[in-house]
Amino acid sequence: MLRSLCTRIRPLQVAATSSQCQLLSGNSKGFLPLLNIFTKSWNTWLQPTCSQSIVPSRCSSIDQLHRNGPHKKKVRDTKKHMQGKPQIKGIVLKVVTRKPKKPNSANRRCVRLRLTDGREVTAFVPGEGHNLQEHNVVLVEGGRTQDLIGVKHTVIRGKYDCAHVVKKKR
Repeated sequence: MLRSLCTRIRPLQVAATSSQCQLLSGNSKGFLPLLNIFTKSWNTWLQPTCSQSIVPSRCSSIDQLHRNGPHKKKVRDTKKHMQGKPQIKGIVLKVVTRKPKKPNSANRRCVRLRLTDGREVTAFVPGEGHNLQEHNVVLVEGGRTQDLIGVKHTVIRGKYDCAHVVKKKR
């Protein structure tokens, strides 16, 4: 069994010489230290090289690493649609109602806006009822509405021309 262990290690490009195999199969004094060496580095020997990898396109050659450096994961900018600003002013172009994604069914009130930086976006109007019309000025914050596709802004109620939510009468 010990001799077969050495023959199994050789295809994995491990430096197992014939003298080490004799130590393994011979006396037990030479076996224990060598077994410790095998067990400590056994996990690193069993790691596949790039040629043995399941996904070879992920591996970089030494030349590519030398030219490009190690692979760095791209960090996504979470505030990209607001360009780092907490709020931004916009003018209402159109008042629309949007239908939400599958399990929900209530129509959502949205407005099409032209922001001060020139972009046109769709923003969700929270709360029940609103007084927004075309050409009204509103303040918008980032924050997507999960069941509305492509709506990544929310109108702030009580600022500029957008009134507060009216309290329900009993």
